[in-house]
Amino acid sequence: MKQLELSRRIELLDYLRGFALMGIILVNAGPLLRIPEPAAHSSDAAYWRFLYLFVEGRFYTIFTFLFGAGFYIFITRANAKGRNGYVLFLRRMAVLFLFGLIHVQFHPGEALTIYAVSGLLILPFYKVDKVINLIAGLMMLLVFALFSFKIFMVLPLMLLGIAAGQYHVFDRFPLKKAAVFTGIMLILAIAGIAYQNQYAPINFGVETPEIQHFYRIGITIGPIVSAFYAGTFALLVQREGILKLLFFPLKNYGRMALTNYVSQTALLLLAGHMFELFGRITYLESLYLCLAIYVVQFIFSSFWLRYFHYGPLEWVWRIATYMKIPPMRK
Repeated sequence: MKQLELSRRIELLDYLRGFALMGIILVNAGPLLRIPEPAAHSSDAAYWRFLYLFVEGRFYTIFTFLFGAGFYIFITRANAKGRNGYVLFLRRMAVLFLFGLIHVQFHPGEALTIYAVSGLLILPFYKVDKVINLIAGLMMLLVFALFSFKIFMVLPLMLLGIAAGQYHVFDRFPLKKAAVFTGIMLILAIAGIAYQNQYAPINFGVETPEIQHFYRIGITIGPIVSAFYAGTFALLVQREGILKLLFFPLKNYGRMALTNYVSQTALLLLAGHMFELFGRITYLESLYLCLAIYVVQFIFSSFWLRYFHYGPLEWVWRIATYMKIPPMRK
C-alpha cells in the first residue's frame, strides 16, 4: 500500500474516532453523574429528548464499527511487516480486556471488555471473503436491531468494520458512492427519528410501555442514524479549507482514542466529586460540563502529540502488544 494512501486512511479513521468520542461522553455523563429525571416541559427535558433522538446509540455504533476496521488494518499491516498479526492481536485484546477490567470499576457501562471479547469472537472472520463478511454483518445487524438486542449488535458492527477494511474504504475513500449512501441514510434517518419522536415521553419517572417502545425504536434505528453521521462527517473531512481546519482538533483527539475514552470517565467523576454534582446536576448542565471537557481534552491531545508519538495509554498498549518499548518522544 502506498504511503500516501496509508496516511490518508489513518487520518480519516482518527477524525472519525474523535467525532465518535464527542457523542459518547454526552451519553455517559448521565449514569456516571447519576443525573435525576428531568421535569416535564423543561429545557432539561428538551435536551434529554435530544440526547435520546440524536445521540444515544448513535456514536458508540460508529466507535464499534471503527474498532472492526482497526482490527483488520492492524493484522494486515502486521502481516505485511513479516510479523504474526494473529498473535499480536491476541495480546492486544488481552491488554484491552485488562484495561476494561480496571475501567469497569469506575464505569459499569464501559465498552473495553466487550470489545476485547468481541474481537476474539470475530477473529476467524479476518480470512473470510469480503462479500460474505458484508452480507453476514448486514443480516446479523438487521436481526439484532429489529429485536433491539443492543449488546449483540457489537459483533455485526465489528464485522462490517472488517468488511470496510477489506473493501479499502478508508484508504480509497469513494466520494461519489459515499455521497449517495449518505443521502439514502439521511432519508431513512429522518423517517426513523420522526417515528421515534412520536413516542417521546412527556412525564418522567414512570416506565410506561410507550417509553420502552421509544427506547427500542432508538436502538433499532441507531445504525441508520450512525451511518448518516459517519458518512456526512467523512465527506466533510475530505474537503480542504475552513471545514477541515475546524475539525482538525478531532484528528489528535481520535489518535488518542483509548486515552481520551478512559479520561472522559476520570474527568466526569473528578468533576462530580470536586463540585458535588452526583444526583444534583441536570442533563442540560451536564452538556456544559462535557463542553468544558472537550476543551481540556482537545488542548491536551494536541499538546501531547506535539512532543510524543503516542498517547499515554496507547503507548502502554503498544508495549504490551509488541513486548518492547517504542520511543515515546519525537
